[in-house]
Amino acid sequence: MVAKLKDVAQLAGVSVTTVSRVINNYGSLSAKTIKKVHEAMRELNYQPNALARAMQGKPSKFVGLIFPNLTNPFFAELVNELERQLFNQGYKAIIASSAENPEIEHEYLSMLMANQVDGIISGSHNLDIAEYHQISAPIVSFDRYLADNIPIVASDSYRGGQLAVEYLLRKNARHIAVIVDEDTSASPTLNRLQGALDRLTEMHRSFDPLALGDLDFSTTFPGIYDGVVASNDVQALEIAAIYQQQGLRMGQDFFITGYDGSQLIRCIAPQLPTVIQPIPKLAAALIKTLLKRVTEPTAAVSSVTLSVEFHE
Repeated sequence: MVAKLKDVAQLAGVSVTTVSRVINNYGSLSAKTIKKVHEAMRELNYQPNALARAMQGKPSKFVGLIFPNLTNPFFAELVNELERQLFNQGYKAIIASSAENPEIEHEYLSMLMANQVDGIISGSHNLDIAEYHQISAPIVSFDRYLADNIPIVASDSYRGGQLAVEYLLRKNARHIAVIVDEDTSASPTLNRLQGALDRLTEMHRSFDPLALGDLDFSTTFPGIYDGVVASNDVQALEIAAIYQQQGLRMGQDFFITGYDGSQLIRCIAPQLPTVIQPIPKLAAALIKTLLKRVTEPTAAVSSVTLSVEFHE
């Protein structure tokens, strides 16, 4: 049976109000009383309800994390790093995967707000959700435009796109395909594509933009292409496998670039050239930006852009 506040009070020989004051560190209490309450809590394995404390206007020490999916190794590692760093700063994470579904994301937002989390970090792809314009709780976005008043933390997508193309040009790829993920938002992620296209144009190189939604990898590749700019690492490995099934060698017969550079991908496929997003630094910047908004609600908080690297 789960212990309640009154059970702690009875065992400690104090009132329920006194137990509440000890938990919330409120008012003047003797060291003896505080010790008795803590001993009773330990004996009964009583856990204070942090979210209930938030309903009384006190910090919940919970942060909501909303991301599109956790099957992508990059998002999984970023969320894991966020959870670790938040814990080190005294916060716990409530993790919600929106499954790239606006209805699911709406429900998660409602749940997080009802439970009075101290703030939200969102990497959502559902950019037309009106709730983001109305939420009063501090919010920071990862790599997505959500609303004018919500700061964005991202890596330098434009430079990332340039680095990917520069690798293919160094390898003298002749027929280049650029996978176009049809995101019509005004988010920083689009800068990857712009960086790639600008560099190709500057070098007077022709290329084929291939819309992801209309693309059948198995019939498109290899085709005429000996160079491919993929949208992410998982996609790059899927395409590379098609080439390799036909006896073609990565880095010799064809060249492909991924994006994200998660530790998992670099471990299982170290041969994949990819743009590395700095996950620990991104997590630290997201948390720092959010806590700035939590502690100074009226202060101006700027967006943050971090450098990327290329793994070859």
